[in-house]
Amino acid sequence: MPYDVAQYKPRRIALFSGNYNYVMDGPVRALNKLVGYLEKRGIEVLVFAPTAEKAAFQHQGTLVSVPSVPLPGRGEYRIALGLPKRIRQKLIDFAPDMIHLAAPDILGRGALKWAEENNVPAVASFHTRFDTYPRYYKMAWLEKHVTAYMRRFYHRCEQIYVPSPCMAEELQAQNMAHNIGIWSRGVDTELFNPKRRDIEWRRKLDIADSEAVIAFVGRLVLEKGLGVFADTLDLLAKRGIKFKALIVGDGPERERFTNRLPDAIFTGYLNGDALARAYASSDIFFNASITETFGNVTLEAMACGLPAVCANATGSRSLVSHNENGFLAEKLEPAIFADHLQNIIETPTLKAQMAAASLHRAQDYTWDAVLSRLFEQYSDVMTAYAGTTESGHVKRSMRPTVSAAE
Repeated sequence: MPYDVAQYKPRRIALFSGNYNYVMDGPVRALNKLVGYLEKRGIEVLVFAPTAEKAAFQHQGTLVSVPSVPLPGRGEYRIALGLPKRIRQKLIDFAPDMIHLAAPDILGRGALKWAEENNVPAVASFHTRFDTYPRYYKMAWLEKHVTAYMRRFYHRCEQIYVPSPCMAEELQAQNMAHNIGIWSRGVDTELFNPKRRDIEWRRKLDIADSEAVIAFVGRLVLEKGLGVFADTLDLLAKRGIKFKALIVGDGPERERFTNRLPDAIFTGYLNGDALARAYASSDIFFNASITETFGNVTLEAMACGLPAVCANATGSRSLVSHNENGFLAEKLEPAIFADHLQNIIETPTLKAQMAAASLHRAQDYTWDAVLSRLFEQYSDVMTAYAGTTESGHVKRSMRPTVSAAE
């Protein structure tokens, strides 16, 4: 009698990430949301990641610190050094029935090899366009080699998850993986919403009521398009447009960016209510980055009712519809971004229409729905991995598991 492989569902998942709690960013937020969701379903999760002396926030789940060293030139990030014997033993004792890899780094490569050796399905989530990073550090020649390495890594995974269909199409065109699924992102609309707008807060920052606040939210690093952002604002100022730049975030480029934009307001890193207030108290969200796979900050801004002006890149195309809830610039040219920003600032009716469209679209992104779909894909992977031959015999020696939530 054929074995019922449909009953394969993960109950113990080992998650490997290059960052889980020492720097807050979009991928880390998504991974913590995932772990919290899985544990509520009764799924055991063990997270393996580098740690720092001081965590940026209280993480979800159980975290195993792996050996690591600071990333040269970017000491706030750390490079995991692989899977030493002590870490491997913890993994063996945990006996995961699925491995989830969040980065194609040394740690991820070691975990992938372990999964292959121990007949455990490995999936991966694609969070960052690492292949585009070299162009921001005068090493564009390296990009094709990074892309080739990533392709080899992801082809060994049973499935990889990207946050949008447009990202999936781009990776398919690059032959990056043989099986691509969608893991979108959610937003907390109880936290991020237009009601958080605070005029008095603006005034305390010396923002005139007549000034349009153009917001940037994210890590202050070159790959976020900071150069294009600053050049664009210079053009607006030369055109006599009344605006104020609000920069929310921190990072190694803070000092240089502050010198570059001396009239901007720099808040540093914000989260929770303070971050929601900053979004909602702004008027336009501006993101010139092409390195994200999903615009978490763009979605949060949309939930607060902001039109978005972004690069026409994978991190924004799935969220911003050109001429509806914002504008997408086809080229990374300051003049194009400046034209779009000026259009919104000088056309109040357009700004109001786009704000309403952003707010409406953001309502479709709830974490529970997004994570529920991901869990279904986990189950599909385990079923396919177990598989059956035409005679009904299980191909691989995986034991059936049942979710504790059922």
